[in-house]
Amino acid sequence: MSVDLEVSNHDRFSARQTTRLKKAREISADTGDPGEAHNQAALPAATRHSVEQITGALWRIGEGAYGRCAKCGLPIPVERLEVLPTHSSARRAGRSTTGED
Repeated sequence: MSVDLEVSNHDRFSARQTTRLKKAREISADTGDPGEAHNQAALPAATRHSVEQITGALWRIGEGAYGRCAKCGLPIPVERLEVLPTHSSARRAGRSTTGED
């Protein structure tokens, strides 16, 4: 895949995600319930975080780095990726090697 095509795909993906975030903000209505207002305020941030994680995983796939820990370079167990496919670190990366978990 050429660099221009990759940039074009990334730009289209980013534009779609921006549009979706704007629509999500428009949908949220003020119900007068403070708890609901908190949930409504948290939704765009959570959505943005998810989009950033997915974008990062897609970037790592494109770079050939998906499935490897960004901290130590070791392979991330397949079982972990099945549960948390956007993670970029192995569970023990950066932790003590004493066996404590």
